[in-house]
Amino acid sequence: MKIGIYGQFYHEDSEQYIQYILDTLQKRDVHIVIEEEFLKDINKNEEISKRFTSLKSFKSIDSSYDFFIGIGGDGTILKSVTFVGDLGIPIIGINTGRLGFLATIQKEKITECLNHILSGNYYLSERSLLTVSTDPEDTWVFPLNFALNEVAVNRKNTTSMIKVETKINGEPLTSYWSDGLIVSTPTGSTGYSLSCGGPIIDPKTQSLVITPIAPHNLSVRPLIIPDNCVISLTISGREKSYLVSLDSRIATLENHTTIIIKKAPFKINLVQLKEDRFIKTLREKLLWGEDKRN
Repeated sequence: MKIGIYGQFYHEDSEQYIQYILDTLQKRDVHIVIEEEFLKDINKNEEISKRFTSLKSFKSIDSSYDFFIGIGGDGTILKSVTFVGDLGIPIIGINTGRLGFLATIQKEKITECLNHILSGNYYLSERSLLTVSTDPEDTWVFPLNFALNEVAVNRKNTTSMIKVETKINGEPLTSYWSDGLIVSTPTGSTGYSLSCGGPIIDPKTQSLVITPIAPHNLSVRPLIIPDNCVISLTISGREKSYLVSLDSRIATLENHTTIIIKKAPFKINLVQLKEDRFIKTLREKLLWGEDKRN
C-alpha cells in the first residue's frame, strides 16, 4: 500500500501527532511518500524521530497512491485536493487544528482510526467540485481550475459595493449590489457561505447555493439551485478590477470580465469512518441545536 502525506506545522504540539501517524503506517508496512516541503520540516524538527529521514518525497502525485493524508485543519484538506485533482485517490483528513469540519479524524484517536481505515473499515464520501471559465477566454489565470468549497467574487481596494450581474443557464436572475457573491458546493455550505447567512446543505445533495456577501437589498436571500446549472457572473464597480477566489486561491480580473461557473467533471473522495455521519458532525462541531434545556 502506498500513501502520500501533506501537512503544515501551524498548530501547537502537532509534532507528536505526526509521529503517531508515521509510527502507525510503518508498523503496517505502508510505503510512505511525503510532500517535499513537509518532509524538510519533519527532518528539521527535533521532536520527530530521525529514523524517518530516509522517506521519499513528492512534488506531485500520480494514480499509484492508495490514499492521501492531509494533516492539519480544513485549509490543509483544501490544499490536499490540489494535489489529488481528478486522480480519484481517497483523502484522509486528520485534524490537528481547531474545528476540522472536513478533517474528521481527531488527533486523540489517530492510531485507532488509521488502523480501522487500513483494515478497510471506512466508506467514501463523494464531493462535487466547481470549475470556472471566462469571457473573454484568455483572461483566466488559475492552472488548478477547481474548487471543493466555493467560487467567490469580492470587491477589491474599495469600500464601495460591486454590481454582480447574475445569469443561470443564460437567463438573467438579478444584479446583486453587495460586497461580493459566493457560489458554493454542499461541502462549502458549512464554510464561507454559512458565515454570510447561507443554508447548510448535506454533501449528498446535488445542488449549489448562491449567497450574496452583505447585499444592500432587503429582498435578497441565498438561492439553492440544481448542480447541473451554469452560472454566469459579470462584475462592475468603481474600481477597475475585482477579486475571484477558488477556495483559498485568489486572483484579480478586470471589470466586465464574465466568469462562468459549473460543476467539475470529476469528484473528490473523502475517507469517513463508518460511525461518522454528516448530522453527527453538525451536532459535535457546529453545536447544532445546542440548548441548555436539552
